[in-house]
Amino acid sequence: MQVTHSPRPLVGVIACCREVEGHSAQIVTDKYLQALYHYGITPVILPVLAADMLTPEQRAEQAVALLGSLDGLVLTGSYTNVSPGRYGAELAPENTRSDARRDEEALDWVHEAVRQALPLFGICRGFQEMNVAFGGTLHQAVQTLPGMLDHREPPADDMAGHYAASHRVKIRPGGVLEALYSGEHTEVNSLHQQGIDQLAPGLEAEAWAPDGLVEAVSVRDAAAFALAVQWHPEWRSKEHPFYDALFQGFATACRQHRNQRDAQLAAC
Repeated sequence: MQVTHSPRPLVGVIACCREVEGHSAQIVTDKYLQALYHYGITPVILPVLAADMLTPEQRAEQAVALLGSLDGLVLTGSYTNVSPGRYGAELAPENTRSDARRDEEALDWVHEAVRQALPLFGICRGFQEMNVAFGGTLHQAVQTLPGMLDHREPPADDMAGHYAASHRVKIRPGGVLEALYSGEHTEVNSLHQQGIDQLAPGLEAEAWAPDGLVEAVSVRDAAAFALAVQWHPEWRSKEHPFYDALFQGFATACRQHRNQRDAQLAAC
């Protein structure tokens, strides 16, 4: 068969459900799409429809086919939170925004991406989704816990202020993260209220905030890039060597996956 080769990997980016001008809509914040494109990736927005339209069995079949056509998957940040019912907790008063349809898809897609050795990158909410998908739990309001920092976005007059470096993280020696960026510590932004309570079995902590909160995880024994971070590296990533290293690592893994897919198609 004849194969059409694309120089750019095709990466799915999960959508969030919102109301826009009185209508239900599915959106992705532009900063994620632009960041991926700048690293040689073609982003494709993945709507979260199956929770309302398909049975669990049909959803599983769709996930296999959908992710099998991609070279990577990004679980973005969001103003919404994973439903606490997903990890056996009651809703806290500070937890005011949810997206049940995204929960349904994201928690399934995490496992299917790892099963297919599809490069997987979780950011903020995506970081929390990966922990819940593997059986971990979350703090719903870290700022209310004794001895913990307030990890919510700082007051600022512009976006650059919101995304400015907020605290240091300590990087695990010899881990997946250190392989991408050599260094014991680095500074990151912080725009989240929730955080990991119990780390999921099968995940490895890769970085910690000064208060001990886990800030990055990898999937243990994953066959491909499978990393998630609590901060937002997509914001002006080219200006920050650490953020740049994360996207460079993900993009490299996606290109490798694309090359493998092209080789398999050419052999058919």
